[in-house]
Amino acid sequence: MTKQNYDSSNIKVLKGLEAVRKRPSMYIGGIGERGLHHLVYEVVDNSIDEALAGYCDKIDIRITEDGYVIVEDNGRGIPVDMHKEMNMPAVTVVLTVLHAGGKFDDKSYKVSGGLHGVGVSVVNALSEIFEVRIAQKGKLYRQFFKQGKVFSELEIISDTDKTGTWIKFKPDTEIFETTNFSFEYLSVRLRELAFLNKGINIYLTDERTAKHHNFHYEGGINSFVEYLNEAKKPLFKDPIYVYGEKNSEGASGSLTFEVSIQYNEGYSENIYSFANNINTIEGGTHLSGFKSALTRAVNTYIKSSGLDKNEKSTPTGDDIREGITAVISIKISDPQFEGQTKTKLQNNDVEGVVNSVVYEKLIEYFEENPATAKNICTKAVMAARSREAARKARELTRRKSVLESGSLPGKLADCTSSDNKTTEIFLVEGDSAGGSAKQGRDRHYQAVLALWGKMLNTEKARIDKVLNNDKIQPIILALGAGIGDEFDINKLRYSKIIIMADADVDGAHICTLLLTFFYRYMRPLIDHGHIYIAKPPLFLIKKGKKNIYAYTDDERNKAIAELGEKGVMVQRYKGLGEMNPDQLWETTLDPENRLLVQIEINDAVEADRMFTILMGDEVEPRRKFIEENARYVQNLDI
Repeated sequence: MTKQNYDSSNIKVLKGLEAVRKRPSMYIGGIGERGLHHLVYEVVDNSIDEALAGYCDKIDIRITEDGYVIVEDNGRGIPVDMHKEMNMPAVTVVLTVLHAGGKFDDKSYKVSGGLHGVGVSVVNALSEIFEVRIAQKGKLYRQFFKQGKVFSELEIISDTDKTGTWIKFKPDTEIFETTNFSFEYLSVRLRELAFLNKGINIYLTDERTAKHHNFHYEGGINSFVEYLNEAKKPLFKDPIYVYGEKNSEGASGSLTFEVSIQYNEGYSENIYSFANNINTIEGGTHLSGFKSALTRAVNTYIKSSGLDKNEKSTPTGDDIREGITAVISIKISDPQFEGQTKTKLQNNDVEGVVNSVVYEKLIEYFEENPATAKNICTKAVMAARSREAARKARELTRRKSVLESGSLPGKLADCTSSDNKTTEIFLVEGDSAGGSAKQGRDRHYQAVLALWGKMLNTEKARIDKVLNNDKIQPIILALGAGIGDEFDINKLRYSKIIIMADADVDGAHICTLLLTFFYRYMRPLIDHGHIYIAKPPLFLIKKGKKNIYAYTDDERNKAIAELGEKGVMVQRYKGLGEMNPDQLWETTLDPENRLLVQIEINDAVEADRMFTILMGDEVEPRRKFIEENARYVQNLDI
């Protein structure tokens, strides 16, 4: 083998923004739909930082017909004066140099979400065309860039009496898998930003469809909580609001925080935490401080009011958070995050501040609102009783798993392989389809569990009811990873969990019920990408020995035209049970041919709202949703 020299000539230095174009996923998380929309968020976040600094109250976002996005604000505008060290206008530095910007100077921004200084320069690097206009000091400036490189020098194009920044960019098709922006996708994050920044006006317009939103919430995070609870039944009308602050002394500098709390009659815990508008999905010190204060305050009131009389156990934090919807938002001058993704806040002094203020304000609220306090505390006591019942149900489930033959449910046709990295299980609607699936599968790595009867709506059930349900128990036992707080994904017996239901209304209902169960009680299965939905064909088009399977009406029509209409037979599958084992293997089981949809959560807030709307008690939100979305339904079987 020829030896190769390894010296300085092997070290490649990527200049300017080349590193971003070389490894875009490192900066925006991917080159698919999520990464594409992240470009917009990076630009908008700069405008939000201007709002946090007190200089901006209006942000206008437009999706143009020709694939551009325009973001305009009425802030101070990116500086245009010459940068002495770089010998170029400051705006050019900001747009072409990584880790350059005003976020590193606490005189410019006391609070900022964009701490790494890579945001808008990354957008520039990943755009075919990028144009910036800046209204500042009575003049309107303009500069063009292509793929992150300067295409024209900064120039003055007119006089103006306005201030602000206007950015127009078009994602580079060489980089992204898709450049089709989604109005709905953007709406979710922009609505969230409007909630977190009380009083700001955020406009979103899609010029392709004439869709338009104006996000403006004077109620701030109280409005956010009410929005989250709109499809639920609140225990009390107005959310509990807590505000606290700390001066600039200490490791974290100055901080302000606000909390909004409203309980509902449901059983799910929904707490969303933010630091400088960043969704800290892994929580952190602000969240742990809030949880500790809530637990302490509720248990203090339970004891002082005698509600724990004759109770066997004191409510835990989980009991107390049953049915809670809460938002905690902290604005901090020197946040410390865990890692580049900023999903967990680490400032140690934040926990104590939040804990003490929230506890004090909650005790004060409980004393002034005894009826509401009693409702909250009674719900916690009932949850503690349910937890004890659930513990007994778990023990029963464990005993069943030990005592029953093979420790697995009787309706499970398991696979022979025990390699949980390659095995998969099909949750099949009905015994007929289950029988065909069992015969058609590859027994080495494919397991089949037939589901029967009416599935439990877990949106309306506490965990003790879930554990005792004879339709849910077989799923828990088959997967082998437990449920709820005891769920352990490392014990999961299959790499893919595939829901296989008929392509009709009943099948869609089965899918939704199962997804609700997984989301509420086995959430890591979705977060780690283990849940799939199989898409069986709707039609079989035959002519002689030629068979074509079609999944839509258009595909059916195309197949008929391809075979010639004369002598063509079209079979509409009403259910999976109509397929023989060979057909089921060929269309739905065989990895080489089948169509699977992987279930992902792009936004936890909207996911929670959707499960509540579709599966909750309130009829009106569901009716409204159906009215607004009925026109998008395809393949409705009536």
